[in-house]
Amino acid sequence: MTLEQLRIFVGVAERLSMTRAAEALHLTQPAVSAAVAALEDRHATRLFDRVGRGLALSEAGRVFLPEAKAVLARAAAAQRMLDDLAGLRRGELRLAASQTVAGYWLPARMARFAAAQPGVKLSMTVGNSTQAAASVLAGEADLAFVEGRVDDPHLRAAEVGGDRLGLYVAPGHPLLGARIDRVSLRQAAWVLREPGSGTRDHFAQAIASVGVALPDLDVRLELPSNGAVLAAVEAGGLVAAVSDLAAAARLAAGHVARLDFPLPERAFTMLAHRERHRSRAAEAFVAAL
Repeated sequence: MTLEQLRIFVGVAERLSMTRAAEALHLTQPAVSAAVAALEDRHATRLFDRVGRGLALSEAGRVFLPEAKAVLARAAAAQRMLDDLAGLRRGELRLAASQTVAGYWLPARMARFAAAQPGVKLSMTVGNSTQAAASVLAGEADLAFVEGRVDDPHLRAAEVGGDRLGLYVAPGHPLLGARIDRVSLRQAAWVLREPGSGTRDHFAQAIASVGVALPDLDVRLELPSNGAVLAAVEAGGLVAAVSDLAAAARLAAGHVARLDFPLPERAFTMLAHRERHRSRAAEAFVAAL
């Protein structure tokens, strides 16, 4: 069993497709198929069931997947330790970020760091705040940057920035220019980010201060990105709570309008695992912030 075989197995297990795994891993499909077959043949265990034209993890595959990920995480940690011995002449830094941070706050800071440290390879995965925190817990990311507060005893949190949410509608929406109170909040039709989103959680906390809970709202749509939410707002009739950073371009172009309902500022938080070694590349990135 080799690390490359494990990497390929995890790639196929995450996508349930030899073709998509090959594309993601920059390999040929026959090479991916051969690596999986070698693992199965060597251990006389079927890791995938061929269901019609697709794949599904077998029971053995489901049990093996977290173990394979753990081995790859340890190998990556060993590689980072060796990279540390070479200073910042080489290295890798894996970041995870929630969508607002990933789309509007973090890229410029990554670009500046990449220019200053050309020997360090930077990568970023994007999800909601819950998913970004889970990446650090699983050892799949060195640092995560999320909106708001994450409570987990295994994570160290530090505030690194922030933004403000606003309520956005299409131009001509009947709430524009109106007084926004708990009654109008409950009567409006809403599009919100999905559960686990930092934007959604911060909005829920904000409206609780005026006596409104999320279940009180008429939520017509739940969408997994700021862009999708704002596109739904542009179509007309819906109200959304999104970051002013995310809405700025559409607001400037006149595609959306901001309601007069102040929401409190929120923090951007950096997360790191308390028990894992922080590489020189990670330390340098934190210092650059």
